[in-house]
Amino acid sequence: MKLISFLFLFAMGVVQVRAQEEALLPLDEKGKLIYYEVVALKDQPKDSLQLRVFNYFKGNKSLKSNSAIGDSLWVAEGKMVVDKTLLVMSHPSGEILYRFYVEVKDQKYRFWISDFNFIPYQRDRYGNFVPSTPIGTPLEKDPGKLNMSQWKEYQLLATTFAKAFAVSFKQYMANKAPITIPIPVQKVVRKNW
Repeated sequence: MKLISFLFLFAMGVVQVRAQEEALLPLDEKGKLIYYEVVALKDQPKDSLQLRVFNYFKGNKSLKSNSAIGDSLWVAEGKMVVDKTLLVMSHPSGEILYRFYVEVKDQKYRFWISDFNFIPYQRDRYGNFVPSTPIGTPLEKDPGKLNMSQWKEYQLLATTFAKAFAVSFKQYMANKAPITIPIPVQKVVRKNW
């Protein structure tokens, strides 16, 4: 009886591990983890979508160093902090850096999240958790046998973050509220009359 229950629990564990591996982000042609999606929005011209993307980047404080490449491609960098919980105590164990790309065309846009890098944290002499190195390790890299379970957890966290981020971005882009173009404030100059 104990052997049957043990085999059942072992089989359930194998099924759960396979389900988690299938739930990870796919790899692109360069071998990097990527979340990619194309969204069609009917009756939305290119300039309206461009303005929405511009307003999203301007209003989102978690994304930084956003830059426009041409008139239809935007790139931004962000990070998410990974917390480690032991019983009741929680502290950051590292951060995952990522890049967010958006490209706009007439009545559709596409976006992708890739270039996931993990940077571990360590305590400094003041007791604060700070990055131990400025160079991150790509999440698609094989960490070896010792850290395999922790690395899979980081990959799963990146997957759930990318999916939640994509949902919030699509909701923002699908918002039917009118888009207002900021009008520059005209200043009155009294010298010249």
